Amino acid sequence: MKIGRFYPPQRTLMGPGPSDIYPSVLQALSRPTIGHLDPLFIGMMDELKQLLQYAFQTQNTFTIAVSAPGSAGMEACFVNLVEPGDKIIVCRNGVFGERMRENVERCGGIAVMVDNTWGEPVDPALVRQALTSHPDAKIVAFVHAETSTGALSDAQAIAKLAREHGCLTIVDAVTSLGGVPLLVDEWQLDAVYSGSQKCLSCVPGLSPLTFSPRAIEKIQQRQIPVQSWFLDQSLVLGYWSGEGKRSYHHTAPVNSLYALHEALVLLQHEGLEQAWQRHRDIHQELREGLEQLGIEFVVEESSRLPQLNAVYIPQGIDDAQVRKILLERYNLEIGAGLGALAGKAWRIGLMGYAARSENVALCLRALETTLK
Repeated sequence: MKIGRFYPPQRTLMGPGPSDIYPSVLQALSRPTIGHLDPLFIGMMDELKQLLQYAFQTQNTFTIAVSAPGSAGMEACFVNLVEPGDKIIVCRNGVFGERMRENVERCGGIAVMVDNTWGEPVDPALVRQALTSHPDAKIVAFVHAETSTGALSDAQAIAKLAREHGCLTIVDAVTSLGGVPLLVDEWQLDAVYSGSQKCLSCVPGLSPLTFSPRAIEKIQQRQIPVQSWFLDQSLVLGYWSGEGKRSYHHTAPVNSLYALHEALVLLQHEGLEQAWQRHRDIHQELREGLEQLGIEFVVEESSRLPQLNAVYIPQGIDDAQVRKILLERYNLEIGAGLGALAGKAWRIGLMGYAARSENVALCLRALETTLK
């Protein structure tokens, strides 16, 4: 059988990711490929670091893009900072808190779980209780914006508790970067990872990552080597550092980094505060329309993510059938529920370029017609 070329349809992506990609980001992908050690490419990497520092609101020298998706950014944090026997406080209020636990245990660490109800933010009081009960803990790990539920946790309060007990923090900001306030330096977060395909509206496959000086110090004091060669950030330092000759570590995804550079330039031109406000404004449009349809949110308003809206599926409605109709009839993608919310909720994304009034209008019109 002779296979022909693949031409995907033009979808409107309003699920949990990937999000709609800015047209100029797609255009950036088609620019001529040059070598990953080319002086011009290295100059672009230096700009990319500065743009990521702006997005994260940090002056951390070690601020890079891991050449792999957000899950690799997560693993990079854990394999570099967790040594066998380390006790780690892991906050779990959804799917991605559970993945943190799995990472801790695969690194030989001991996970002390702080559980919260799905759809609720991490409770700082429970974190304080865990830290008090385990004074030998080394790290507090939590998800800032839980993609599986749409709940936003108070990263500043949790990080303050961690510092008071002498702990580092590992923070999942995959869905929060560029969509809601994330102030790495002001909140004194230590290891923060994200993804290119959410509120940055870039192609999937890259993971922005930043380590504080305290995190770098812990890596340098490790007693045993990091078990992952590719994700050992001490080896990557020589490639992303701006000092002297760049060392060869791996062949960087050149064109994808062009795209990330373009996405971050767009974010800088819009302004972080303006981007945060845009996500709030478009969320409000969606919220008003969904409430008119009688659709209820999973998360209370005070801790609700504007860019990832988890809503309960109305009683008697076939989850998969509705999503199938939206995809086939309207070229519109919304997300299914995960874990405890599977079959009970939809996840409607308003991330980056997808946070536009015309997307909300399409989604509401399609849902109204399909539900009838």
